[in-house]
Amino acid sequence: MHPENAKALGAPGAAGGSGGELPPLELLRSFEAAARRLSFTLAAGELHLTQSAVSRQIQQLEAHLGVLLFERRHRALSLTEAGGVLQRAVTDSLERLRDATARVRASSAPRQVAITTTPGFASLWLIPRLARFTGNHPQVDVRVSATLDVLDLERSRIDVAVRLMPIARGVGPALFEETVVPLCSPALAHALRVPADLARLTLLTVDYPDHSEAPTADWEPWLKVMGLDDLRMKSTLRFTQYADAVAAAVAGQGVVIGRLPLLRELLREGRLVAPLGEGAASRRGYFVETARRAAGNRDALEFAQWLRDEAEQMETAQRA
Repeated sequence: MHPENAKALGAPGAAGGSGGELPPLELLRSFEAAARRLSFTLAAGELHLTQSAVSRQIQQLEAHLGVLLFERRHRALSLTEAGGVLQRAVTDSLERLRDATARVRASSAPRQVAITTTPGFASLWLIPRLARFTGNHPQVDVRVSATLDVLDLERSRIDVAVRLMPIARGVGPALFEETVVPLCSPALAHALRVPADLARLTLLTVDYPDHSEAPTADWEPWLKVMGLDDLRMKSTLRFTQYADAVAAAVAGQGVVIGRLPLLRELLREGRLVAPLGEGAASRRGYFVETARRAAGNRDALEFAQWLRDEAEQMETAQRA
């Protein structure tokens, strides 16, 4: 043994620890970093300590064990045989501790699913059904971001998105396609027997001035299908939210362009009627997109599947 190394350890047999006593954890952490880096200086930077503090901790560990762990040469550091044995054991133990800590934290962390969708889909389709999911998943917190902004799922930490998109550009599994048809309250149905009658009624529409690409309740597609491009309504009421336009229609204040199947329940309940019959395809649909970050979130995956199941049950009931 080199005299300087022997001096660092003290006299043989003078080790401070008994055979079964574990060294302090902070000494093992410093040893693991120094053994991995083969540098006290680099280990000190990683651990936010000084080089001299790491060097002292390694000396304390060597004194505790009664063996040299490093061969100290001029500007070079290497593990002794005993150091290699200890490095493998310490590395394995620290990895096990990290894994166990991660599992414990995950088990105690709140279970959450974050979803983004349009305000219309959220208020008219999702929220009326949401209790069926939360009732079967009482430990899961559902966070709904109802916005016309197309959020970046990863940056916004969103798990699931339901987007209204042109069929040709749909991303993810489709929930259902959209059809549009004029709807009004039963009290106005007598005044709306043919499309030309719309000229004597109030149009309920939605403005999204800051979102030129956002989905809207625009009447133009339906009017074009019906050959009524030049139709002028008696008056117009404009809203910033589609659900508000629908509420105005239910209250008998005018005619709204109904987006089905979002308003299917209001039709079934008789709160709205479609005097002009079946609607026209808007060539848009609702699609479910799951974020990459949700791959490890079982609750998010189950929520996405629940959305598809609900849509399928709705379509089945509609065909019955």
